[in-house]
Amino acid sequence: MSISAVLKMFQPKDRIFYNLFEKVGGQLVQMSNQFVVAINEQDLTKRDQLLRNLSDMEHKNDEVTHEIFLQLGQNFITPMDREDIHYLATSLDDIADYIWGSAKLIVNYQIEDEHNILPSFAQIIVNAVAAVNKAIDALRDMKDLKTITDSCISINSYANEADKLLDEAMMTLFKNCTNAVELIKRKDIYEMLEMVTSKCEDVANVIESIIIKYS
Repeated sequence: MSISAVLKMFQPKDRIFYNLFEKVGGQLVQMSNQFVVAINEQDLTKRDQLLRNLSDMEHKNDEVTHEIFLQLGQNFITPMDREDIHYLATSLDDIADYIWGSAKLIVNYQIEDEHNILPSFAQIIVNAVAAVNKAIDALRDMKDLKTITDSCISINSYANEADKLLDEAMMTLFKNCTNAVELIKRKDIYEMLEMVTSKCEDVANVIESIIIKYS
């Protein structure tokens, strides 16, 4: 291996990693926006197709996450601890996985949403993912710590909002649903949707840990 190649391996890779994280953040925003459009679609056939299309978005996110891990293995010098990069990439990937998981359950279970609970969850998810993306964008130079901390606070607030909505949805479900199969289906979906915001909260926790170390 040439000296120039060795030196290149030890050059800081801030741009590579931040670019990849920002790409993931942007993809998550697109995915959550597509999800809320699908959930608000009244035609169930169109709704199901829009939800199925999220599979492609989830695969694209997996590709970028894989690239982050690949770069992590190839570069000795990174803009933050290797463990933090791994935790952040994994946590972001979990958001995409759970959005897609929610979409699959809704398609597979074919439930009607007479209480308008799914759109409420979808809107909270859109808001939480937007806050995640805002925090990711501000990580590049960490000069605007207020934007990062405010975004993390917002993420936690949206997660709490989803927790409250889950409680209310469960109360409504057990009060009004007498069909055991339908009850299980809706319970599974509501819990999966709430989990999306919990995964957003995991990202906020990782980001808060990073800025404590490096600010």
